[in-house]
Amino acid sequence: MIKKDTKDQIFETARVEEVVGEFVNLKKRGKDYLGLCPFHNEKTPSFSVSPSKGIYKCFGCGKSGNSVTFLMEHEHYSYPEALHYLADKYNIEIEEEVETDEQKQAESEKESLFNLTEFASKYYIDQLFNTEKGKAIGLTYFKQRGFTEKTIKKFQLGYSPDEWDAFTRYALKSGYKLDYLEKAGFTIRNEHKQYDRFRNRVMFPIHSLTGRILGFGGRILSTDKKKPKYVNSPESEIYNKSKILYGLFFAKRKIIDEDNCFLVEGYTDVISLHQAGIENVVASSGTSLTEDQIRLIRRYTKNITILFDGDEAGLKASFRGIDMILEKGMHVNIVMYPPGEDPDSYAREHRPAEVREFIKNNSRNFILYKANLLLKESEGDPVKKASLAKELVNSVALIPNQIDRLAYIKQCSSLLDMPEQALVSEMNKVTRKRFKQQFRKEEAEDIPEPETAEAEQQEHYDPLDIKPQEKELIRLLLQYGNEDLIFEQEDQYGRKQEHSVKLAAFVLNDLRADEYEFTHDKCKSIYQVFIQHNDKGTLPNDREFMNNDDEELAKFAIDMVSSPYALSENWEKNRIFVNSERDHLKEAVISALFALKARKIEQMIKENQQKISRANNENEIIELMEIHKHLKAKSVEVNNKLGRIITR
Repeated sequence: MIKKDTKDQIFETARVEEVVGEFVNLKKRGKDYLGLCPFHNEKTPSFSVSPSKGIYKCFGCGKSGNSVTFLMEHEHYSYPEALHYLADKYNIEIEEEVETDEQKQAESEKESLFNLTEFASKYYIDQLFNTEKGKAIGLTYFKQRGFTEKTIKKFQLGYSPDEWDAFTRYALKSGYKLDYLEKAGFTIRNEHKQYDRFRNRVMFPIHSLTGRILGFGGRILSTDKKKPKYVNSPESEIYNKSKILYGLFFAKRKIIDEDNCFLVEGYTDVISLHQAGIENVVASSGTSLTEDQIRLIRRYTKNITILFDGDEAGLKASFRGIDMILEKGMHVNIVMYPPGEDPDSYAREHRPAEVREFIKNNSRNFILYKANLLLKESEGDPVKKASLAKELVNSVALIPNQIDRLAYIKQCSSLLDMPEQALVSEMNKVTRKRFKQQFRKEEAEDIPEPETAEAEQQEHYDPLDIKPQEKELIRLLLQYGNEDLIFEQEDQYGRKQEHSVKLAAFVLNDLRADEYEFTHDKCKSIYQVFIQHNDKGTLPNDREFMNNDDEELAKFAIDMVSSPYALSENWEKNRIFVNSERDHLKEAVISALFALKARKIEQMIKENQQKISRANNENEIIELMEIHKHLKAKSVEVNNKLGRIITR
């Protein structure tokens, strides 16, 4: 278990914008950063990162947290794993306390699988570099592909020997359980025996965005055509191939720098281009591109260039996948290699400068390339030409930006020698049809279940619920507890003098005088911490709550201090000044306190009315009526200070 002092050092050192920036393309906005949320699909950025507060918050899906919780949510790290990752990143020495047997027993299945894949990677690397067969077969293959030893080690390539159960036996002997070997896909078990999935193959580890190994791809080295060329790890608790892009761990920073992502098909394409100096490249690993993979790329750039081998039939087969990319608002270019060439072979046979020059000179806009390609096939055939026009319009209609759509229509009109208005009309039909389909789909999804609809409606709003007022006070405590409030008072000679009091002390003294008890659990927890600090003459730091071991409490505190609004730094540069909440803090706090009191009195009035309706004794009724009169007077007094009119 990591010591508290070490945890505190990690939280103090870790810069949330740097940690999140490893996975999300962030743009400066005022004092904060903004990007597309990595936790849900969105086209307009609503994911905000605040360096000053050390937190992130998505105002679309509601996800929020700090550097540690981001790694836990995004990379599925355990709490200790996230801390270890940050300690490594910032060169902090971890001091740990001895774990109990119970803590060791609580190790998650995911962590066990991650440990196993890491263990397997080391085994395959050792087999490649330190065994005769590994060097003679595996290492020779990689070097024939033109990979340098530096590249081989960087991508952690390895070799699995040509034996039925070599790895399974080695892993079992090292203490790994057969169940986990099977779950991670290393071992196949039937009624009669257990054997390795990967045999006589060179191994390509598949990394997560943080560099953890999720699974493997193994390429066969024999000429047996009955066996598949590539075998991949099956899906597991840690590996979902539709959400992974090979090479993204090595490419993400360059994708942001270049504002473009090259997409290829296989492992060797990625490695060869990377070695040639083109590092912003990823692979879909031979599978059809998925929406999750497209969203993954879109976190880093809106520009994607797909590199195809010299097979136009293969390009046509990819049209549907490319349409999915267009639908996500991305700009798509394609590069066609000469017949018989692919990104891997071209990179091996040409100098890095030539590879770059070829890609630059042969990059074409997808829509226009598609138009020219299909136009050749429909030459002289008006029916085919009409069909081509519809296919192009269907692709253009997917593009979210209207100006982009019209620009493409104009160019397609010129290429096809067709009236622009005819193409616009056809596009509008397609757009309306798609909109109606989407609307019906969303409408169906929004209809609540009959048995729960009424309950949800009843729970939607309670006019006497005091929790919103409690949360507002706690928000002010968290954000401004250490701020000074200035009050004026007259001395014995009638002279006005100013004195200051910390906002936290002002609120706490007021609530204590009323003996107020919070009803909201998390508000109550935060309030009690403030009370404990106040009694010692100190104030808690907001980080104490936002970095709390209690994840729910930390998330609540982060939500309390997060705002979707931020002023641009250009406003102040241009001498445009806007009043902020801090400028009227005293009024805001007093108003929040009176709002809480007003709602509490309303609750007390209702409770007293219920007692009156149940009372049978005349003296009891008279006593309760006196209480009612007193509470109503108090309500009028408090609401007058709030500037409200009481109607009930």
